[in-house]
Amino acid sequence: MNMASNSPLFDDIRIHSDIDPPQIEELTDVSELVNDPTQTAHKPNGIVSSSVQCSVMGDIPYLASHLKEDHKVDMHSGSTFNHRYVKSNPQEVENATWMLTVFSCYGQYFCLHFEAFQLGAAPVYIAFLRFMGDDNEAKNYSYSLEVGGNGRKMVWQGVPRSIRDSHCKVRDSYDGLIIQRNMALFFSGGDQKELKLRVTGRIWKE
Repeated sequence: MNMASNSPLFDDIRIHSDIDPPQIEELTDVSELVNDPTQTAHKPNGIVSSSVQCSVMGDIPYLASHLKEDHKVDMHSGSTFNHRYVKSNPQEVENATWMLTVFSCYGQYFCLHFEAFQLGAAPVYIAFLRFMGDDNEAKNYSYSLEVGGNGRKMVWQGVPRSIRDSHCKVRDSYDGLIIQRNMALFFSGGDQKELKLRVTGRIWKE
């Protein structure tokens, strides 16, 4: 599977599917969908990265289409998902992000994130969901994430954060499913030297 566009705008946004396990990229910062808080819902949103601001402006449906058509970000329809995250030599990875996936359901768009980072001195993985819209709208939805293996299971339930909260802000507040690396490798089975983590989830409207 080809990676997403090599445009600087999407250096760290990648696509993934359950069929073709995602590859890994070093994490810099994930692109954001932001707007001026003084603007109304009908005013344009901008897309920016850590170093480059995209000139594309528009509402959320337009930006979703732009992500799909111009940057080849993977889009899925439906409120349930089942994704596999694979990485050989996970001991060598301290800070990394996997491919972003966008889900369309209930007439809205949601972004699923998965990455490795350091929680203090401990290497961990985190998965979380962001809502492409305002925080007040995001609170109308809930989601759950589940990961497990070898007879054990971890479950997270929460409220998706608005895309207007930066990716780093969500990650650094630990607002998602956090899995210690040794537990992630235990869930992966086998000789526990390769990450083969399956994350399932569901989105619903309150």
